[in-house]
Amino acid sequence: MISLKSVISLLRPHQYLKNLFIFVPLFFAVKFTNLNLLISDLIIFLAFSFLASAVYIFNDIYDIKEDIKHPQKRNRPLPAKKISIQTAYTIMLCLMIISFSIAFFYSKIMILLFLLYLGLNPAYTIKLKHVAILDVTVIAIGFIIRLFVGSYATGISLSMWIILVTFLLAMFLALAKRRDDLLIYLDTGKKMRKAIDGYNFEIINNSMVIMATVTIVAYIMYTVSPEIKLYFHSDKIYLTVIFVILGVLRYLQITFLHQKSGSPTEILLKDRFLIICILLWILSFIILMMLEKHLIIF
Repeated sequence: MISLKSVISLLRPHQYLKNLFIFVPLFFAVKFTNLNLLISDLIIFLAFSFLASAVYIFNDIYDIKEDIKHPQKRNRPLPAKKISIQTAYTIMLCLMIISFSIAFFYSKIMILLFLLYLGLNPAYTIKLKHVAILDVTVIAIGFIIRLFVGSYATGISLSMWIILVTFLLAMFLALAKRRDDLLIYLDTGKKMRKAIDGYNFEIINNSMVIMATVTIVAYIMYTVSPEIKLYFHSDKIYLTVIFVILGVLRYLQITFLHQKSGSPTEILLKDRFLIICILLWILSFIILMMLEKHLIIF
């Protein structure tokens, strides 16, 4: 008898945090109070999350031999033999059918975006994740796809700055994860992926610092750009940079000092400092919008 806990673990719902990037166009367009657009985003968020779970299941099936050797991943349902591979395939197929059925009611472009994500991830699992640098680039492209899913779900255009910041931030987080793989290799002698041969601490550390720096600079450029000042009718958006810098520095601290960067999702869910930084960033953004609309006396 398969337990519900094992099925939920197989779907990896904690990874849905990544799919919140679907709401980014809605947030930066300051239309999160538009109920119709919000509902549209929520529905496509669920559809994309089902698709992501299908991809995670495929990854687990394909990587089962490697995951058995991994100190954390060996506890997943498939390596631990809590769910059979046949059952996993059945669940994966059902999730894909539901996901594409929902996407069908949006647009042809939405279906294409779903197909792009679905095609990119197996290619990553089978081949691309074993190629250093290209592996983290593919992960970053996945986040860009999420942005466009949110854009086409709501009809909101994306700023080039948001696309750049998202790509750079995703590269930063992916590099941190590779650093954890390198630590495991040095501690146990076990390679979690072939791409680890293309990395060492000097390359990863320097690359992370570069990505962190460029991410912050790109966000600053976004906040002070003329089109953004005009759109928000505010020249004070740059103040939100404070929390972006604090968040990035905290993540560097977790990675370099505490040596814990294996799961960006778990870090973002559990680290209080980062959670506070994100909440204050969102709050400051909203307050600045309210100030410009004269809802608060400045």
